[in-house]
Amino acid sequence: MIKTIVFALIFIAAMVFLYTSLKKVLGLMKVAKAEDRSDNAGARIANVLKIAIGQSKIFRDSAAGPVHAGIFWGFLVFLFSASEGVIQGFYHGFTWGFLGPLYSLITLSTDIFCVVIIIAIVIAFLRRFVFKIERLQGDKSEVLDATIVLGAIFTITVSLLIQNAAHSVLIPGEAWAIRPVSSAIGASIISLSSAGTVYEVCWWIHIITILGFANFLPYSKHFHVYTSIPNVYFGKLGFPNSLETIDFEDESIEKFGVVDIDDLSWKNILDSYSCTHCGRCASVCPANTTGKELSPREIIVQMRERTVDAAAIILKLQDNPEAELTEDEQKVLEKRFVGDYESTTALWQCTTCGACMQECPVSIEHVPVIVGMRRNLVMMESDFPAELQSSFGDLENNATPWSFSQEERADWAEGLEVPTAAEKQDFDVLFWVGCAGSYDDRAKKISMAFSKLLNEAGVNYAILGTEEMCNGDIARRTGNEYLADMLVKTNIETMSAYDVKKIVTICPHCFNTFKNDYPLFGAEYEVIPHSEFLNQLIKEGKLKLKGNGARKVAYHDSCYLGRYNGIFEAPRNTIKSVPGLSILEPGRTGDKGFCCGAGGGQMFMEETEGKRVNIERTEELLATGADTIAANCPFCMTMLTDGVKALDKENIEVKDIAEIILENLDK
Repeated sequence: MIKTIVFALIFIAAMVFLYTSLKKVLGLMKVAKAEDRSDNAGARIANVLKIAIGQSKIFRDSAAGPVHAGIFWGFLVFLFSASEGVIQGFYHGFTWGFLGPLYSLITLSTDIFCVVIIIAIVIAFLRRFVFKIERLQGDKSEVLDATIVLGAIFTITVSLLIQNAAHSVLIPGEAWAIRPVSSAIGASIISLSSAGTVYEVCWWIHIITILGFANFLPYSKHFHVYTSIPNVYFGKLGFPNSLETIDFEDESIEKFGVVDIDDLSWKNILDSYSCTHCGRCASVCPANTTGKELSPREIIVQMRERTVDAAAIILKLQDNPEAELTEDEQKVLEKRFVGDYESTTALWQCTTCGACMQECPVSIEHVPVIVGMRRNLVMMESDFPAELQSSFGDLENNATPWSFSQEERADWAEGLEVPTAAEKQDFDVLFWVGCAGSYDDRAKKISMAFSKLLNEAGVNYAILGTEEMCNGDIARRTGNEYLADMLVKTNIETMSAYDVKKIVTICPHCFNTFKNDYPLFGAEYEVIPHSEFLNQLIKEGKLKLKGNGARKVAYHDSCYLGRYNGIFEAPRNTIKSVPGLSILEPGRTGDKGFCCGAGGGQMFMEETEGKRVNIERTEELLATGADTIAANCPFCMTMLTDGVKALDKENIEVKDIAEIILENLDK
């Protein structure tokens, strides 16, 4: 009876404290904007089963994956023993034994996972404190936090194992079959006379540690134990490869973009609660890995810091604008997330490659937040890199990020029998050339090669010519949404006039924008990247190829085609269709591919810190020993060509897939 009373008091106090903590912490999310993430419950549940329960993203790291998955799955199994222990605190003789064979499976799994978790905890300690894995390092508070959490998990697991070992001594008949590990331990080190005491001591240690751990989590970076599954459920369905639009006709909107936490959505705040501080995002970030200031992890961590510091004060003023603030509260309120917590310099180093989001095990959406902050800097503060000033001006005046006349947009096509939509209005496919393909001398060769292939295959196509304008990708990713809005709507109007249904493009940035952004503006098209379109033409026998000898090709995945849209095999199959060509894969390839460094407006900015991203990637491609580097993006083409020149490897050719197919065409 005394045990029951003591336990009841401890349990009730722990639950009240936990409820109060969760209510306080989660209540801060009210500072953020509303956002509807309630659609398609079936797909969201499937995401939870795959990503959260199945740990699919965790296993992308072959070293840390099994360690974390072992701990996570073990704790899922431990829910049964924990609930059994809690109920036993009120009713000593309770067990889940009435579940029959299922109970035996649970107890057997518990025994096995106790061993798995102990091994995993030891490995985790070694990785963090002995081998000192770089992405796991942090300040003293993070080290203390990790030590407490790992220690608590170890204590919970060992106490449960020894508790079960003592139980096996007290009730030996059933133990070996359903608890082989703990039974072996009990038979080895626990006597019958001490088993009762050992059981009670370990039961209390186990339960108290669980209750303490549960109450520690809301104040820990391991709060993701509570929030990660909901965060995965409410994550974007599919890859987060589109950006929200702004209704510029809504006069109630007083500011654009993100400057503080009240400009974020509740999902962004939930992201910050769910961050595991694992560093996977930073470890694959092109800017961070080449020695620049940007850290995707730090952005999310600082979002939570700012929420903890300022959300309650902002909510206080929202409830009562006349409320008096203390001096300390006023100092906090005078700060802003952008600038005071997150460096504006770092924001302009992002290539928007999406690698951070690809690797995040809890579906955090870094890039939309970064672009949101850029929007405020551009449209509200006019605070952006000087190089973008000319690009914005040219986009506004010439509909291209370069200082070329709109009248020159189709000059590349002279003498190539490339029809314009104005000349041939019954076309089936619109070849969207893009700004690079229209003006950049190297990229124009891609446009020429692809148009020749379209003619050879007898495709009924046309280009917009001088009616084509920049699709808006550069303006959108650099935060100039107002300019992008103008470009997008003008292009939609032009294409509507020609009743465009199907678009093929040589630029993955154009492809992604038309496929994922334009539908948000009410325009949907069938959009095909040229590498995939060529693969179709080859399969249909409309393009016949011959070999020009054995050659080794290193293929570079464009972020906006591969990671953003999951197109990996079609470009490779197109290259493989050429007799004699073999593909060599760099160390980082496929959905783990490394950015060329041009996305997110970086094509028009200078890298002033650390190693150049394109050099990092070019070195990786050259290390394959290939004689040709194959690209499928004009921006990648520029960056890799510059990389080859900078490394004095000009004997290595950099070619677009269309150029490779054209030179191997069997006419």
